[in-house]
Amino acid sequence: MNRRDALMISTASIGGVLTAGCASVAATSAQRTPFTVPQPSVPIAGSDEVFPVHRIYCIGRNYAAHAREMGSDPTREPPFFFQKPSDAVQVVPPGQTVDHPYPSLTRNYHYEVELVAALQSGGRNIPVEQALQHVYGYAVGLDMTRRDLQSDMKDQRKPWEIGKSFDLSAPIGPIHRVAQTGQLEKGAITLSVNGVVKQSANLNQMIWSVAEQISKLSEAVELKAGDLIYSGTPENVGPVVRGDVMVAHIDGLPDISLKVV
Repeated sequence: MNRRDALMISTASIGGVLTAGCASVAATSAQRTPFTVPQPSVPIAGSDEVFPVHRIYCIGRNYAAHAREMGSDPTREPPFFFQKPSDAVQVVPPGQTVDHPYPSLTRNYHYEVELVAALQSGGRNIPVEQALQHVYGYAVGLDMTRRDLQSDMKDQRKPWEIGKSFDLSAPIGPIHRVAQTGQLEKGAITLSVNGVVKQSANLNQMIWSVAEQISKLSEAVELKAGDLIYSGTPENVGPVVRGDVMVAHIDGLPDISLKVV
């Protein structure tokens, strides 16, 4: 048997589920799998339903002062995005202080408070004026960062995913439906550590609004229901150590509280 024939047989043995132009296969509910993979989800406030997480997108340097503190020029830089795995979410119920493990490999672990937009639908090339129609709700979130690892990768001109994408790196409170909150386009966003305010800004200080983020992202990927967009953090990001308690606040949403352990 030659190599070409072997390749054809190998492809056919998948069961005919691969078609031309399709490079991946998703198991349906009728298909058996060798093991079960949990579906990451976030509670929906005022409901017994949960929001299934498809993908997590994050925008970088979306407040001017934070862009400057990270060595960027906010007047010239176009928006850029990175991702975290969907199971990076750590659900933080309001009214509780949840233990948040200090991650491995880092000695410089940073907080970044962010408004999270949860999408109920998506598409490609979404016009800005239609973008907010795709938002199901909002939540308070944290984009936790192993800053030393991120900086090392930047210095080496290598991808800095290791600094951003790790277990429980995306703490999040319950998702509140737009019908409950309205579109959150302004209001205080703050983060305190041990009762001392570290980050303080207003949502209207975003360089790129949530609507603009959705529109720009949809030019690069097809957005889908279940996507979360972490919409950027204000200035004064900084380190936490074991024992520190972080409280994240956004007007119109309940605070979330985490203790680094």
